Amino acid sequence: MKRYLLDTNICIYFIKGLYDLNKKILEIGEENCFISEITVAELKYGIENSKTIEAMRKIVEAFIPKFRVIPIYNSLDIYAKEKAKLKKQGLLIDDFDILIGSTAIANNMIMVTNNVAHLNRLDNIIIEDWATLSAKK
Repeated sequence: MKRYLLDTNICIYFIKGLYDLNKKILEIGEENCFISEITVAELKYGIENSKTIEAMRKIVEAFIPKFRVIPIYNSLDIYAKEKAKLKKQGLLIDDFDILIGSTAIANNMIMVTNNVAHLNRLDNIIIEDWATLSAKK
C-alpha cells in the first residue's frame, strides 16, 4: 500500500476544509497518511502567529493526532546532500521544505504538497498535489 507524507500546506487546506481533502484522505485511508515533525512545528508556529491563538490551538491539537508523526532523524543525510546540491545549483529552498521532502524520500513515501515548484528540485522524490490533482512521478 502506498504511504503519503502530507506537507504543511496540505494540512492547512485540510483544516480549512478545502479541495475535498477529507474525502481524499478517507479514500486513501488515514492510516496511510503521515505528517513530519517539521509540519507539527510549522502548525504550532501558525497557532502562535494567529490572531485567535486559543481557537487555533484547539483546532490544530485536534488535527495532529489524526496522523502518525514521522521523526526526521533518518532523513538528515538526505537533507544535507540535497541542501548542498541545491546551494551549488543556486536553487536553495526553505530548510523546512528540504527536511519534509527528505523525510518523504527516506521513508519511501509520496510527498503530498501544493509546493511542487520547490519540492520537485529534490532527487528521488515522488510528488502528488491533491489541491490540483497533478503529479510528478
